[in-house]
Amino acid sequence: MSLRFVLDPELTTDLRERIIALWVDVTNAGGAVGFVAPVTAAEVRPVAEATFAEIADGPDRLLVGYADDRPVAVLIITDNRFRLKSHYRVLKRVMVHPDTQGHGHGATLMREAERIAGELGLAALHVTVRSGLGLESFYERLGYREVGRLPGALRVAPGDDRDEIFMWLDLSTPPA
Repeated sequence: MSLRFVLDPELTTDLRERIIALWVDVTNAGGAVGFVAPVTAAEVRPVAEATFAEIADGPDRLLVGYADDRPVAVLIITDNRFRLKSHYRVLKRVMVHPDTQGHGHGATLMREAERIAGELGLAALHVTVRSGLGLESFYERLGYREVGRLPGALRVAPGDDRDEIFMWLDLSTPPA
């Protein structure tokens, strides 16, 4: 099953609810997208609505990957809101629905974000990763490299602090 991507789809009530449901499903399957399982739609909704507002009002961008008409992959291309950082963007809330994982959708989603970044004339992409889940190896396979980490910056539970890992993809250098 291949994905059809839409950049900046209309944020209808239906799409918002489907993204919130995706966010809940990804979190409850162990995904590191701003929450710790178990989580409900009621807990995700305020964060999601703030995110949607920054997309609707600009300058952030929403990339949605659809399998048929179902949104199964999402990420936010976030503007840094600082002139000296305008040459790159941060990718946030990188999510692929758990029941569609293992089909390369995550890599396809990231490659689409990279393609869009190239069209926007960006020099780099940045993503942060929660340690302890092995996610850094996924990003390394896509050409990202670790450029720093904040030890114990993410407290997922009392006594369970995780590093926040900073990953960087230089778009000005062709892949090896």
